Amino acid sequence: MSSASAAFLEALHEAGVSYIFANFGSDHPGLIEAIAEARATGRPSPTPITCPNEMVALSCAHGYAQLSGRAQAVLVHVECGTQALGGAVHNAARGRAPVLIFAGMSPATQENELKGSRNEFIHWLQDTADQRGIVRGYMKFDHEIRAGANIKKIVHRALQIAGSDPTGPVYLTAAREVMEQEVAPEPIDRARWRPSAPTPLPEDGVVEICEALAAARRPLIVTSYLGRNRTAVGALETLCQSVGVGVIESAPSAMNLPVDSDFYLGSQWNEPFATPALAEADVILVIDSDIPWIGTVNPPPAGALIYHIDVDPLKEAIPLWYIGASRSFRADAGLALAQLNAHFSAHPPAAERVVERRRRYCEMHSARAALLAQKENAAGGLSAEFLTAAVRRHIGEDAVVVSEGVTNYPAIRHHSGRNRPGTYFASGGSSLGWGGGAAIGAKLASPERLVAALTGDGSYLFSAPSTVHWMAAHYRTPFLQVIYNNGGWRAPRFSALAVHPRGYAARANDLGLNFADPEPDYAGIAAAAGGAHARSVKSPEALEAALAEGLRVVREEKRCAVIDAKIA
Repeated sequence: MSSASAAFLEALHEAGVSYIFANFGSDHPGLIEAIAEARATGRPSPTPITCPNEMVALSCAHGYAQLSGRAQAVLVHVECGTQALGGAVHNAARGRAPVLIFAGMSPATQENELKGSRNEFIHWLQDTADQRGIVRGYMKFDHEIRAGANIKKIVHRALQIAGSDPTGPVYLTAAREVMEQEVAPEPIDRARWRPSAPTPLPEDGVVEICEALAAARRPLIVTSYLGRNRTAVGALETLCQSVGVGVIESAPSAMNLPVDSDFYLGSQWNEPFATPALAEADVILVIDSDIPWIGTVNPPPAGALIYHIDVDPLKEAIPLWYIGASRSFRADAGLALAQLNAHFSAHPPAAERVVERRRRYCEMHSARAALLAQKENAAGGLSAEFLTAAVRRHIGEDAVVVSEGVTNYPAIRHHSGRNRPGTYFASGGSSLGWGGGAAIGAKLASPERLVAALTGDGSYLFSAPSTVHWMAAHYRTPFLQVIYNNGGWRAPRFSALAVHPRGYAARANDLGLNFADPEPDYAGIAAAAGGAHARSVKSPEALEAALAEGLRVVREEKRCAVIDAKIA
């Protein structure tokens, strides 16, 4: 016999969970005892990572899953810790991060009827009518474990759901008495708990899409997160080359196509102007995108024929959503693109059309590259473009870029390069503070890789940097962090000006959105909390040496380096 807590850990290990990002509480005595027992006896068990901030814990698991594709576990304290997960719950849901979140519950007995009965005053204060309801709207699955006897099956089912497309977070709870129960050993056949198989396109859909692309004058693919599926990147390159199709990214959260591809035409965010490639497209294939365009600013042509392939084509978690697609398919991007490529291999499109389309998209790609090179000039001072280009040169092609620049999202994506799958990530959501924890998670998932977290000053403060940098030092997960310091929150100002371009906000000198009097010592926070190398730069001339020294510290001293770049 063993405890339900030990069985819980055993199930996580069987499912391939390496880490439990944890903020332990009074609801976890059974788990703490089971972890200690596993260490003492040598029994395999996930490694606990202490996270003094719950949002950082979930962001760590999110970043780990993005780089590795494997779900990890997050352990929090009853409803208090569940609420402290904060915006990371939104990010995990919108970013489709497979994560198992476990929270204890207040004990169900108060007179010592069972082992684990209430013995602390907080057990009454933390008793709530619907703890799971706090996060239910964001979870793929939520469940209370009511008996230890089937705890392993419940854990495997939860992870099976988390890992099935569209992937996402799941939430389990259990009272202390349940986690203390004795249970008999239960062997598990992992083959019976695998995620559901990826879905291909129906054959008539393959034919219809291929015929439309072949006949188009300006076929275009729009994507945001196709690159989460690494096999889809190469398949997309093949399709672009063989058929002559351009690609734009819309608010990308992954590296979807190498930026040096002739068919890569850049990314669009909240810019208040039309994207040329979208404006001239007559057939548009949207693959894995939540927001392929913003219709009030940058709509597709009225007569464009639109097809949609997605792991989540209906966006059932987004109440108001539609893009006017002629046909929509729930399918895996990698499988779907392989099907389209196979069809074109057997039925090649007209050569003259392909040659003309290739020429047009190559011209657009080259013109864009020339414009980006101009913006990287130091004559403009320490601009976001110059800063990102310098980071790109220093970190190399294999480094992982974690981007949370908000108003500088475009500059980071346009100028950071990234030609290899799995080298660029954003959260996929919109709750700020993901980047620091995500960098730790990415480093744990791939310790040999360099991780560069590029973040705005506001996002940096949201990320609980004291927790992040203590953890990075304690768990030896050093990364380079560059802060795009523009002195405050520009995003709310831009939002106000977009709606009220000639209003009082437009004429005001101060909207109370600046970080000044005093300005936070961003890099100093990291140095104080985790011994990070801290540097502040204000000019292009100082940047090169700062980056070189920062990367030396990360690589040789195994410490984080934080560069506070005061951009023009």
